[in-house]
Amino acid sequence: MTVTSSVSTIALRTFPIFQGLGDDRLAAVARCAMMRRVPRGAAVVHEGDRTDFVYFVLTGNLKVMVSDEDGREVILTILGQGEMFGEMGVLDDSPRSASVVAVSPSDLVTIAKTDFKRLMQDNFELAWHVMCNLTRRLRDADRKIESLALMDVYGRVARLLLEMSEEVDGLKVVRKKVSKQDIAKMIGASREMVSRVMKDLGLRGLIEETDGGVILREKIYDI
Repeated sequence: MTVTSSVSTIALRTFPIFQGLGDDRLAAVARCAMMRRVPRGAAVVHEGDRTDFVYFVLTGNLKVMVSDEDGREVILTILGQGEMFGEMGVLDDSPRSASVVAVSPSDLVTIAKTDFKRLMQDNFELAWHVMCNLTRRLRDADRKIESLALMDVYGRVARLLLEMSEEVDGLKVVRKKVSKQDIAKMIGASREMVSRVMKDLGLRGLIEETDGGVILREKIYDI
């Protein structure tokens, strides 16, 4: 079941894309935004669907994925708090290029395509942020192609963990909830191989799996 409600300007201020807007312009965004709560496992959008909304992640995690006719899946990325998705279809009016599924219960801010186009036309800062976000995704795709072509599974796991990590009390920590099956689908390997690699990295003191996430040690950069 999906629950919707209105969005406050306080909630909108938590998103980097809206932090440069003045109070009046932010209030205009709030008037056309809605909050949508989705349960774990729910599909937010499906590959091939018409693009109607842009989404912003307030809480939770979601996986962006594509699949073939045989049901085999590839996970392109895991989205977390502050990130957005769905903007590509707004810019080129194309159908959804991937499906997005909630990994955990998630709160999403949604803005209709026509409203988001108008907001970009009225706010250069917002349009600039969208362009920077798309550029970052292109660079991420370049790195993923490089790792698939040139790295072994150890290197691909290490790079993915580093890319997903954030600084917490001076440590690199992966706090996003991601299963070994999902890691396998992100790097083009089997779940069994990822499990063996993660276990070996732990035995070598390169990572530590805790309740709060995966802690990365400095020597992991050498892989």
